[in-house]
Amino acid sequence: MDPSAPRSIYGTLSVYLLVVAGALLLYLITRFLAGRFSAGMGRNGRILTSRLSLPAVFGLAFAGLSAFAPVPAGYRPYIDAGVVFFVFFFLIRLFDALLSIWYGRSRKSFPMPDVLRNLVLGIMELAVLFIVLKAILKIDLSPILGASAILTMVLGLALQGVLSNILSGASLHFVRSINRGDWVSIGAHEGVVVDTNWRETRILDRASNIVVLPNTVVASERIINYAQPDSRTALLLPFKLSPQAPAGEVLSVLVEAARDCPSVVSDPAPLAFLQSFDEWGVSYLLKFWVTDYARKHSIITDVGRLAWYKLRRRGFEIAVPAAEGFRALTGIAGAAGRQAPAPVPAIPDAQAGDEAEESFAALMRSAFLRRPREGGLGELLVPEDHVRDLASVVIRAVYAKGEVLFRQGDKGRSAYVIVRGRIRGEIVTQEAGKAYTSAFSVGSGGLFGEMSLFTGMPRTATGIIEEEAVLLKIRAEDFGPVLAKNPDLAEVIADLVSARNQLNRESLLKIKDLSEKDIQAGTSKRSILDYLKRFVGIRKGRGTEPDDGSVPPPED
Repeated sequence: MDPSAPRSIYGTLSVYLLVVAGALLLYLITRFLAGRFSAGMGRNGRILTSRLSLPAVFGLAFAGLSAFAPVPAGYRPYIDAGVVFFVFFFLIRLFDALLSIWYGRSRKSFPMPDVLRNLVLGIMELAVLFIVLKAILKIDLSPILGASAILTMVLGLALQGVLSNILSGASLHFVRSINRGDWVSIGAHEGVVVDTNWRETRILDRASNIVVLPNTVVASERIINYAQPDSRTALLLPFKLSPQAPAGEVLSVLVEAARDCPSVVSDPAPLAFLQSFDEWGVSYLLKFWVTDYARKHSIITDVGRLAWYKLRRRGFEIAVPAAEGFRALTGIAGAAGRQAPAPVPAIPDAQAGDEAEESFAALMRSAFLRRPREGGLGELLVPEDHVRDLASVVIRAVYAKGEVLFRQGDKGRSAYVIVRGRIRGEIVTQEAGKAYTSAFSVGSGGLFGEMSLFTGMPRTATGIIEEEAVLLKIRAEDFGPVLAKNPDLAEVIADLVSARNQLNRESLLKIKDLSEKDIQAGTSKRSILDYLKRFVGIRKGRGTEPDDGSVPPPED
């Protein structure tokens, strides 16, 4: 360095500073253009640009200074040190980018979280800087390291909480206790992880609030990750029923309710347990698995609603709450020795009073016991009073949305008339080794499942309640007396049904759950007639077989 030529030195320094400023400007322009045109660059292009632009631009700037600029001898080591540092900086970032690209192509997640990866990269780059300072510039690092140790101690005491969060965050990321997008429970907080960084973890709770938890708090709390080891999570739903309800039937109904819910997975299968007995009833527990834990409360509601409808249809009462039971007992005890108060007149239930008439009206509006006719109802095949008699014995029940009435391939000897609501039918067919599903819908006044009642064929479709429905279930033992009162009815039905099935024979052959024997029995007038004649001798409670024989689930 020539002290007699300060202008030359200042001019050289000005050139260096301009080159560095130009490199910085070029780097900023590169990042801006990369952000604007990132969509056309592809994932690999974005990774290379984001990781390599800084060391590449500054490395080229220092290399240009070394090769083309007149560098005084005293400044040469500094330029060379810059070149070496940015070359190694570039190589470190290139290795990191290539690893990220390889994991992306392999459809694997990077084994190191972003926070920990950036920390490791920073340590490697700082180590390269110290080596360059020591080896090329011959700088004694002992004072720097000693001063940095004192400074580190002071900063460590001042930033103890921040450092604790950083170390806790690194630990959480390294062992992958939680990941972005996981549903977790951290202490008293439950939600989905939306962000996790060097200081804190943020979760979006069920009230749509962001809960910010310092990493030290997260590391010290009990963490339940509902996304590990896989997306299946078990939910529990308790029930308490009257002790008069048969335990075996209750357990079957609970399992059936969970199985009918489309949000419940079939593997593992739902389980039901009897937990305890007490003076107020029997406690049961239903356990089922879901993959969408975010919808936990909605799924529990759906399963509970299905179970409630199924239990009520079977006459199983929910256990009386303790307060009501206590009032009932004290009322009975207090009634002894004194005159009972006049009973409170019951409020008449208009719907219950009109139930038989409404059932009769629904039967009259349906195609049941009528000749088929396009565009409307055909001729009634039996007298109206016989339809009224049938309306008085059929089973009338309410079904919840989502309940499975029966499944394709189940055995069945009943048909359903829809008083209110809607049923969706789904038919699975096979053709050329491939399965196809078609759907249809039947609304109020419609008839559903009559083919199994008339022919004994397995169910040709799966019936799913599309909206809350009131149904009339016509069983073989209900239909038998109608056939007995109308001797010619069986032959008329056999004629109509066999003709219809012969017309649809090609479609029936594609239904995977029907055998050739089933189709032959459903298309033969003689077979249908013989089957219907057996109904005449059927009476409720005497010599009857199970209505459907499907195990599981039986028809309600």
